[in-house]
Amino acid sequence: MSKTTSDPAPTAAEDQELGAAGSQLTTAPSDEAPQLPALGALGWVRWFWRQLTSMRVALLLLLLLSLGAIPGSLIPQTGVDETKVADFREAHPALSDVYDKLGLFHVYSSVWFSAIYILLFVSLIGCIVPRTWQFVGQLRGRPPGAPRRLNRLPAYTTWRTVAEPEQVREAALALLKKRRFRAHLAGDAVAAEKGYLRELGNLAFHIALIVMLVAFAWGQLFKSEGNKLIVEGGGFSNTLTQYDDFKSGNLFATEDLVPFSFHLKEFTGTYERTGPNKGTPRLYQADLTYTEGAYGTEKKTRIKVNEPLEIGDAKVYLVSHGYAPVVTVRDGKGEVVFRDAVPLLPLDANVTSSGVVKVLDGYRNPGGEKEQLGFNAFFVPTFGGSASGTMLSQFPALDYPVLALSAYHGDLGADAGIPQSVYQMDKKNMKEFKDSKGELFKKLLMPGETMKLPNGAGSVTFEKDVKEWAGFQIVQEPGGGWALAGALVAIGGLAASLFIQRRRVWVRAVRGADGVTVVEMAGLGRSESAKVPEELGDLAGILYERAPGAPDPDDGPAPPSDSPDPHAVPAEGAEQQ
Repeated sequence: MSKTTSDPAPTAAEDQELGAAGSQLTTAPSDEAPQLPALGALGWVRWFWRQLTSMRVALLLLLLLSLGAIPGSLIPQTGVDETKVADFREAHPALSDVYDKLGLFHVYSSVWFSAIYILLFVSLIGCIVPRTWQFVGQLRGRPPGAPRRLNRLPAYTTWRTVAEPEQVREAALALLKKRRFRAHLAGDAVAAEKGYLRELGNLAFHIALIVMLVAFAWGQLFKSEGNKLIVEGGGFSNTLTQYDDFKSGNLFATEDLVPFSFHLKEFTGTYERTGPNKGTPRLYQADLTYTEGAYGTEKKTRIKVNEPLEIGDAKVYLVSHGYAPVVTVRDGKGEVVFRDAVPLLPLDANVTSSGVVKVLDGYRNPGGEKEQLGFNAFFVPTFGGSASGTMLSQFPALDYPVLALSAYHGDLGADAGIPQSVYQMDKKNMKEFKDSKGELFKKLLMPGETMKLPNGAGSVTFEKDVKEWAGFQIVQEPGGGWALAGALVAIGGLAASLFIQRRRVWVRAVRGADGVTVVEMAGLGRSESAKVPEELGDLAGILYERAPGAPDPDDGPAPPSDSPDPHAVPAEGAEQQ
């Protein structure tokens, strides 16, 4: 059995000493402890700045920015589509009031999103500036001298040589500089360092993020984007009134529009005729003539899909295509009251199209009264429907064009002062033309055919000429080049910071007690990697050829010069310093 023993009771002097020591070790508050001074206004500012410029806060702000962008993708935005916002307000009035207070209908220009954006911007700058100065200081300085005990480093090797220590150090210095190390003599050793591109890549990545943030903000504030549908033979001038629809950034002004104009001479579209991809477009291109400025020289160009026309900061993209049948409308006396190419909007991949023909002026009914005419129009480039009037296109090219019209007369409401679509008809004040059976008067027309309206009200002719139209998107977004450059630099900097390792190498050569030079080589990386021992082994092998090994006192003759090179291996129990 074991016997327990008790320690003797402490004396009074020892009690006093232990009490004093305990009071020094305790974490409990003491009345005699000195009161810490208050931070003050300047102290709080410094504390807030340190928190804001920490990497943890920068990552948190980046996460908040990503989360804040989610509502902008899910909720209709006033800067993108006013119509969808109005429809959402009408369908969800209570929820819309909440969204208005939170700024969710204009997320990217809201106060809270701008605050996160600006704080992230400041945080990145606060992280980069001190690190940049630190990096510059490292470049201006020299690699640190060799530790006293190189054998404690993760990668280490040693050998004895008959060469002089000075010769070994000079050979090591020349070798390390040849391998693009920054090296210098430091006492009895050579100190070298390599991999500065890692930190440079890290700084480049963060600077590129700032450039991208500035470029995106600049582009969003000063951008403009509009669409224009142009029939062959028509033109466009880059002024606000010429656009079919237009939206811009908060700081964009009309004067910022790049002055130019262009004329659509011809649109060409070809399609696959056979095989599983039948009907797939093979070529979409628009031949244009354009001028830069008010008095520029006329030039010719060709726009294709993803090959825009670039004029200054503006780019003109080809985004859509369709057909515009030429329609002629005559009154009961045979007078032409309307003749024009009417663009119709595609409904499917085979360009089945629909629209409206509106005759606003010049028409009088058989009673001599002024009226307006409206025709619902369906067009197929290659008719595949039935005789009953089903409109179905079998192919997107103009192989067998057919136009279907149904006629109305009355007041289209164009003079009411309320904007209306040119592709839709308000039938509230319109009456149907009816046939002898009392049904809606409609007819299928092929090119060159005429539909006569009932009771001598006139006629509509589908001319043999079917023009094509092209839809263009004119985008003006400054900062796009800077954003692209920033993205490329960010990718390059991230790759450098991930794949380049910062490492140090030391070579010490000293004369031993027996007069033989002892060479020690060690390497240390900023992070654990098998490349450091491998690289040190290669360097040691080359240096060994210039300073071959010498025999130990009890080993006999020196090994031949062609003996295996020593390899650097992690020392057992090595501790990274």
